[in-house]
Amino acid sequence: MTRSDLVEALAQQFSQLPHRDAEAAVKAILDALGDAMVRGHRIEIRGFGSFSINHRPPRLGRNPRSGQSVQIPEKRVPHFKPGKALREAVDERTEALRHTDPRLQTPAHQALTKAQGVAAVAPRR
Repeated sequence: MTRSDLVEALAQQFSQLPHRDAEAAVKAILDALGDAMVRGHRIEIRGFGSFSINHRPPRLGRNPRSGQSVQIPEKRVPHFKPGKALREAVDERTEALRHTDPRLQTPAHQALTKAQGVAAVAPRR
C-alpha cells in the first residue's frame, strides 16, 4: 500500500471527508510520526506495533570490490516491531490465502498437492 492508496482508502471510508482533507490528514500523521522518531521518541500504537530507533555501533567492513577494510560509522536506524494482534492477523490471513493462492504455498505443500492430483486454484486478481 502506498501513501496515495492510504489517502484513497481514507477518503472512501469517510465519504464526508474530501480527498484533499484525507490527504492532509495522512500527511499530518506521517509527519508527526517522522518528527517524533527524529527526536528519538518511541511510538507505540496498540494492536498495530511500535516504532523505535536502533543504534548501530561503528564497525569494520570490507569493500567487496577491493577487499580493503573500511570503517563504517555508527548510525541510528528506524525499527518497526509489529504488535501481537497484527502478527496474529497477518498469520491467519496468510494461512487462509495459502490455500487459494499457489504463489504463497510452500514447495512441500505444492509437491503434496501435485502428488495428490489436486488442481491448483488460480490466484484472484
